[in-house]
Amino acid sequence: MQEQGQTFYIKGQTLNGDIFRPSDWVERLCGIMSQFTPIKKCNKRLSYSPYVQPSEIDGIKSVLVDKRLGDIEPKALDFLYCFAENNNLPIIFI
Repeated sequence: MQEQGQTFYIKGQTLNGDIFRPSDWVERLCGIMSQFTPIKKCNKRLSYSPYVQPSEIDGIKSVLVDKRLGDIEPKALDFLYCFAENNNLPIIFI
């Protein structure tokens, strides 16, 4: 896996080719990471972090991650890498 750029995807299709479940895993993961934002706002509405966003790759639910998340909280970025590894999900650097 060659690292490039500041962003990567966690693709929701395992290395074995199975679609990752549950079907709302992207929303759950992005929701957990929503607290990591560069500017704290007093807002009661949930909004995703600009560093961890729901996305799609070839019609497969995925999560787009900006590695600058590690500047705010290195453990959060480590969590995402471990999440992908533990669930056998590919990380695609762009």
